[in-house]
Amino acid sequence: MRNRAVQAAAAVTIALSASLGSVATAFAADPPAATSSVLVNTDNRALGLTGVLNARDAGGYRTVDGRTVRTGLVFRTGELSKATDADLAKLTADNVVSVHDLRTSYEQLMGRDKVPAGATEHHDDIIGQAPPQVLASTLSAGTALYSAFITAPGANEGFANVLRDIAYNPGGVLFHCTAGKDRTGWTSAVLLTILGVDKDTVYYDYLLSNYYRGAKDGDMLNGVTASALDSAFDQATKSYGSFDAYVRDGLRLTDADITALKAKMLA
Repeated sequence: MRNRAVQAAAAVTIALSASLGSVATAFAADPPAATSSVLVNTDNRALGLTGVLNARDAGGYRTVDGRTVRTGLVFRTGELSKATDADLAKLTADNVVSVHDLRTSYEQLMGRDKVPAGATEHHDDIIGQAPPQVLASTLSAGTALYSAFITAPGANEGFANVLRDIAYNPGGVLFHCTAGKDRTGWTSAVLLTILGVDKDTVYYDYLLSNYYRGAKDGDMLNGVTASALDSAFDQATKSYGSFDAYVRDGLRLTDADITALKAKMLA
């Protein structure tokens, strides 16, 4: 019985990888409308990698208290299995010293990361420990998947590992999943919200995946929708009472962690 469950989980996560990793070949016509808090435009935000989709700087936003999220410290991308030598050289030049892979073990087997020379690799599996029936419900990359970011065993630990590394690592940190839009998108949304970026700008950053992946509105396979991100924020509130409580009791980030994160990331 256990072997059948493992095989089912493998089959589902392989299908999930195939769906979430579908390759879009061109930028969408227009990015989402920028808010007044967007300080770095889409052209300057892109890392210019040729073998890695949806690769961009996670900073360049203004917070509600007028501070700036620093650029050049945190990067979000799709999987690195097809990174070229030039891509890796660019990431080395950007001082990427830590890479967090949010994919399942099965996804990793389908495409192992290539990482910049000397960078430390971390595997922070977000949904791989979810029951097979939960994984099956995530294939549409819709609300069930985003709720699982809060409820799946190991998910909180995985996201927290990334955020703590960002807080305390003096070098550049890169995090990614397969397409760089769902698990990666929630990581970025949590990071920016903790740093004090307003909600509209958090959603702008999230929806940029549609632009970088050439996805049309409503295309959950290649892109993202605001309603999916809504479901993650709603589940965080449902499970913990508020977003702040999710950060404190779910992710178990301490006041010292938050202080360190803001000290590194805000100017």
